[in-house]
Amino acid sequence: MTNPNDEIRQKILQYFYDRNSAATSRFGKKGSAVKISDIKRECKLKYSLKQQEVVSNLTYLIDMGWINSFDVEKTVRVRGGTVPSTITWYEISAKGIDKIEGESEFQVKERYPGLNITAMGSNVITMGDGNIVNVEFAELHKKLDSLKKEISESALLDDTQKLDASVDIESIKDQLAKPNPNNSIIGNLWDNVKKIATIAGLVKTIAEIGQLISVLLP
Repeated sequence: MTNPNDEIRQKILQYFYDRNSAATSRFGKKGSAVKISDIKRECKLKYSLKQQEVVSNLTYLIDMGWINSFDVEKTVRVRGGTVPSTITWYEISAKGIDKIEGESEFQVKERYPGLNITAMGSNVITMGDGNIVNVEFAELHKKLDSLKKEISESALLDDTQKLDASVDIESIKDQLAKPNPNNSIIGNLWDNVKKIATIAGLVKTIAEIGQLISVLLP
């Protein structure tokens, strides 16, 4: 069954999307960011939403990453001096925009959704394509990406060879995310990739990767 709150969440997200689309600045009357009082008022006028519906579902959207919230501190003059004041602002996130617009070539795909990468320690980093990799093998990971691109562009290989090599390269990259990569798996995969890359004449790239990957071979 459809969650009855989903319709409300969609309306709230659409409100933030429309505001961002029409924004001429980040703050102010036509800003992309907005205060909670304005959200309640405008969602009531536009969608007839109650304050409780706005607040409870806004909390959900924030927790799920569709909406960002952030605090801005300033000082307010009062009789006898100044006092600090904090205002919380809300605006749609990139994830929220993608939810409305759909797929974008600028999206970073999560290769391992639901995995707490931070909890794995500082030796694991997230690459631009959404892959994770042990920092020790970051350079090897980049070289493998370059090889995959060269193979896909090679006129000396057919589509089956390109697919086989690309899949094997991705499998090697998966091993690089592990604290203890499986040497025998990497060895077998690399042998397959090397054969195809050699047919394509990619001798230089093979040699460069060979030096980096040698510590992982059985």
